[in-house]
Amino acid sequence: MYFNILNKISFTKIINFVKIQVSYFFSLLLRKSFRWGLPYSLSIEPTNICNLKCPECPSGNGSLNRNKGHISINTYTQIIDETYPYLLNLFLYFQGEPFINKQIFELINYASKKNIYTATSTNGLFLSLNNSYEIIKSGLDKLIISVDGTTQQVYEQYRVTGKLDKVITGIKNLVSVKNQLNSKTPFIELQFLVLGTNEHQKDDFLLLGKKLKVDSTKLKTAQIYDYKNGSKFIPQNNKYSRYKKQGDKYILKNKLKNNCYRLWNSTVITIDGEMLACCFDKDAKYSFGNVNKNSILELSNNNKFNEFANIVLKNRKQIDICTNCITP
Repeated sequence: MYFNILNKISFTKIINFVKIQVSYFFSLLLRKSFRWGLPYSLSIEPTNICNLKCPECPSGNGSLNRNKGHISINTYTQIIDETYPYLLNLFLYFQGEPFINKQIFELINYASKKNIYTATSTNGLFLSLNNSYEIIKSGLDKLIISVDGTTQQVYEQYRVTGKLDKVITGIKNLVSVKNQLNSKTPFIELQFLVLGTNEHQKDDFLLLGKKLKVDSTKLKTAQIYDYKNGSKFIPQNNKYSRYKKQGDKYILKNKLKNNCYRLWNSTVITIDGEMLACCFDKDAKYSFGNVNKNSILELSNNNKFNEFANIVLKNRKQIDICTNCITP
């Protein structure tokens, strides 16, 4: 995986990276927003439609207040054409299941040909043999597959309407085709959201990853929306929880300092082209503008960005999307 990343670094990308580092340092030092260069990490939303009904996901539980659909090829290629000289990595996901967009392989391949490290995340229900071939041919560098349980009874408590056996078959398909084609990519990572409903299976999950011969397994903490009143999805093991109990309520463990490196080094773009601060802005409430109307260079350092960044630097708790964030 790291070789793939290093293989795609250029002098221009290094200079841009340094500009972001320096501008973030001065922003912290002076408590005033400066951003020189472009975000070197980009998330683009292929679709915000999902086939599952996960209770803590706005796409799955129906609470997403944006138009549903897929990103247009024209918008996507415009974004890539503008940013590829500077991009270190591209994440093709935000809300929704990326493989519902039938042009996903075209999207991946376009970025791959521009020498961008490209990753996406899936619930694993679209990993047919044919799609496995297409994934490898597309040039995808990394694929994250969510497996939030090792038995159907536990798995479906969060991945509502999902079929664990189909996910397992899909992983086997991808591993088999990858070996058959003697391909080093994609790097296959299984991800396990540690929840109150499945935390007893985390060790079984790690064993499952070894059995399936994937490249990596990862335990991840889960975002809970109504965490203050408690939830069955908050783990008992404090190590895997973003929240802790205080009296009768739960609070975020993170102290929410007045800084956020992610705001400087990355950005998120929705299917409609709205440019956002980060993945916590599910409904595009704090859009800096639209890439169909202005260049990403303009949007990266316009008044809306600087106003938002200045609040983060002085009183981050004022911003509602930050109050459930674990980024220090």
